[in-house]
Amino acid sequence: MEAILRNVHTVDWITIILFSSIFFMVLAKTIFYSRFLNYIILPFNNKYIFLYQKKDKLFNWFSIIFSIFQLLNFSLFLYFTYIIFFKIPEEQQFVAYGIIFITLLLFFTIKILLQLGNGIIFNINKIISEIIFKKLSYLNYSGIVMLFANLLLNYVFKESKAVIFISLLLVFLINVIGWITTLRNHQKFIASNFVYFILYLCALEIAPFIIVGNYLIDRNL
Repeated sequence: MEAILRNVHTVDWITIILFSSIFFMVLAKTIFYSRFLNYIILPFNNKYIFLYQKKDKLFNWFSIIFSIFQLLNFSLFLYFTYIIFFKIPEEQQFVAYGIIFITLLLFFTIKILLQLGNGIIFNINKIISEIIFKKLSYLNYSGIVMLFANLLLNYVFKESKAVIFISLLLVFLINVIGWITTLRNHQKFIASNFVYFILYLCALEIAPFIIVGNYLIDRNL
């Protein structure tokens, strides 16, 4: 009797991360259904911002769940971007993802804490909390774009630079919409504190991304 070779497919770590991120999105939809429906149209309608920015601000379970969803996908998207442009030995790839995830987690945590601390120091914590809420809402929404990009990069268009660039453009546009909305809603405050706003922008918005980007490139993971 001739032996038949049977291929056994194992679930790789990228698939586990993708399904984990989808689980968190489904969890948010299941627990906060009406809120999710308002959130899913965020770039096209500001109803979500107006409904929830005054209620529970930053620390609510919906934002926390979507932040986890966004971190998982943002980290994976950066991982795909890095291996496409710089290449990483296969045995080091999961470690590379872990480094990216931990770096992003620390980066966003420290950034938010510094922003909140800045609000307390200058006695503008209410406004700063609203600004962070709006920016975080749009950033977390970018995780949906990153999820689709990750699915394409892992299962359809592997090592596609076009998918990377198109996804980055969409993420950029979503967050620009968030910034425009934030600036428009707080234009009086910004106008009366323009110098402080420029310092805030340079120190807590632009500089951290430059530092983290240079760190990741220099480390070469």
